[in-house]
Amino acid sequence: MTPTASRLSSSPMPATVQRRWLIGIAAAAALGAALPRAAFAAGVDDAVVELQHDWEAIRYQTPAAEREKRFEALAAKARKVSETYPGRAEPLVWEGIIVSSWAGEKGGLGALGLVKQAKALYEAAIAIDGNALDGSAYNSLGVLYYKVPGWPVGFGDKAKAKELLQKALSLNPKGIDPNFFYGEYLVEVRQPDQAVAYLERALQAPPRPGRQVADSGRRDEARLLLEKAKAR
Repeated sequence: MTPTASRLSSSPMPATVQRRWLIGIAAAAALGAALPRAAFAAGVDDAVVELQHDWEAIRYQTPAAEREKRFEALAAKARKVSETYPGRAEPLVWEGIIVSSWAGEKGGLGALGLVKQAKALYEAAIAIDGNALDGSAYNSLGVLYYKVPGWPVGFGDKAKAKELLQKALSLNPKGIDPNFFYGEYLVEVRQPDQAVAYLERALQAPPRPGRQVADSGRRDEARLLLEKAKAR
């Protein structure tokens, strides 16, 4: 070992340099831990956006005769997303929406199994984070409760539906979906006069970035239902 090397190896590191060195190591370690989490978050967000776009293309741009099979295939894709990102509510919400839509296209008593599956997905999402996606799980679960038959056939419950839909509205009071579906619920329970205000709010809701197809389709549905509510 050269004298210079010996002096470098034996000289104590100044305290200020040592602190900076340790801070640098800690920062690097923190960054190394944060990057995978950031990539994970970006991955789940991208996957959910893809499911959204696939869903709206089927719901609003696909012939009715083809929707059931398309939703069935999309449900399988959504299941993989949920499994890839455990502990995240967003994929579960969208898996539930897709399974619910599949059930709607299937229709009849044969769809009850799918509806129960969707219910479990929404409940799992709420258990993780009910506020995710502006409370969409509450809204979608509420829709199931007023659309599904009650006991002994199904789990339908108008009072439970109202509770869940109002919870969704409290989280996203200006949103197109919570206003539309609460309006639809009020029409369903024969309160069309009260439904008018919510359907009008749905039509005035601010656009959702990247959701032009869904927003356009929902506004069309709101207009039709508003005409129906006013005619009663």
